[in-house]
Amino acid sequence: MSTLYLVATPIGNLSDFSPRGVEILNQVDQIACEDTRTSSVLLQHFQIQKPTFSFHQHNEHRKVNHLVNLLNGGTDVALISDAGMPGISDPGFLAARAAHQNGHTVTAIPGPDAATTAVAASGLPCDRYLFEGFLPPKKGRETRIREIADSDITTVLYVSPHKLVRFLNRFSEFAEPDRWICIARELTKKFEEVQRGQLSELIRIWEERESIKGEFVVIISGKSYSE
Repeated sequence: MSTLYLVATPIGNLSDFSPRGVEILNQVDQIACEDTRTSSVLLQHFQIQKPTFSFHQHNEHRKVNHLVNLLNGGTDVALISDAGMPGISDPGFLAARAAHQNGHTVTAIPGPDAATTAVAASGLPCDRYLFEGFLPPKKGRETRIREIADSDITTVLYVSPHKLVRFLNRFSEFAEPDRWICIARELTKKFEEVQRGQLSELIRIWEERESIKGEFVVIISGKSYSE
């Protein structure tokens, strides 16, 4: 029986990588990477020299068989994404399921992820929250936005920079203008921002931005929340 390690990697600041994460990557036989070029920066920084292979959303179904064959052959494998915990809005679910189905051990090595980092910093209720990840690009998107607008608990979303203003404006069609929102950008990185305010105010602020770049997490309060 072999082990598949799901290793959380830093979401920006390399200093957030845990000593245990480094230890496991040095210990395993092979490392599956969402993007081998991106992961090479992390591996070189920590002087980790192990064979790598790609495991991303476009080849995940095909590479699961390769990964299982490695495990069946007695090889321990670590899976890392570009940032954060594998399987959370990143490849990883299929690998973990297949490893379990084939009788192998699946161990997660915890670390930072953008969702919990952002919701903790938001100042919005986080005793209960719904993680939506990325909304579907087309089919079902409006239904999900309506559900979020009608929800009584905090919702956490990942939003692409070029879709941020469009999302806020669309959300405003179903939610009150005084709905509390927090927009977290580039968490743990040099240009980190955590901006909190009411929906109408944040729409105005971000519409006035000349350019919108970076990784975004949007935290939306429940509809009954007020300050």
